[in-house]
Order: sequence, then structure tokens, then C-alpha cells
Amino acid sequence: MKKSAIYILIIAVVIVGIIWIGEKKETSGSLDSQKIDQNSNRVSNEPTNNVSVVDGKQIIEIKAKGGYSPRITTAKANLPTILRFNTNSTFDCSSYIRIPSMKITKILPQSGATDIDLGSQKVGKIQGTCGMGMYFFEIDFQE
Repeated sequence: MKKSAIYILIIAVVIVGIIWIGEKKETSGSLDSQKIDQNSNRVSNEPTNNVSVVDGKQIIEIKAKGGYSPRITTAKANLPTILRFNTNSTFDCSSYIRIPSMKITKILPQSGATDIDLGSQKVGKIQGTCGMGMYFFEIDFQE
């Protein structure tokens, strides 16, 4: 390998590391005990209003841009559920959704709404990430 290619590789690794560390500082804390305020994107313990029931189906709305908002959602178990991702000029890795426990991967459009049918979920948590594993979201299904 040429020296210039090695230098470029080292610089790229350092930049990715700096970005990753910055993201970890921003998202530090327990996902179990904190919520993100939808309007300010600040960590709080207040409940979010991103869940509604329409025609017997529960709709969970999450904004995808530079991460997910809210990061934690509490929803009702045993109710047919649609997970709706809203994007608006989203060009980052949060436009690629992964929910490993359900074997779901989805590429979201740059702008618009994308629905994912989750069916009726039992009591428990579902966790998802962006394609790079940098951004996380969680849905806590309760009785």
C-alpha cells in the first residue's frame, strides 16, 4: 500500500472515531429511564405523544433525521401496531432502519412517511438502530 493511501485511511479512521465519540456523549444515559422531548430533542422523563389509535390500529410515529425522535416510545401491547417513520430531507444513516429481533430492514425515502406493520406485540421491548448502529430507538409495549 502506498504511504498516501495509509495516511488517508488513518485520517478517515480518526474522523469516524471523533464522530462516534461525539454521538456516544450525546446519547449517553439509560434508554430505560430517559425519554427524548420531541420538540426540543432534550432528554427528559416526560411521556411522549407519538402514539395514536385509528380504526383499531395503534400508530407509532417516529421522526428520522440525525437520529430518532423520540428515542423511547411506550405503546400498548396486544394491539395491531403500525410503526410510521417520518423523514424530511433525511440524508444520513437514520434513513436506514434495522429491527434485528424482527428481521426488519428498511430504507426510508429522503422525505415522506413509511409504515411498517409490526402486528400485535406482546409485552416487552423492541429495539431498532440505523444502518450504522449509531442511532437507536426503542418501543416499550406495556399492558
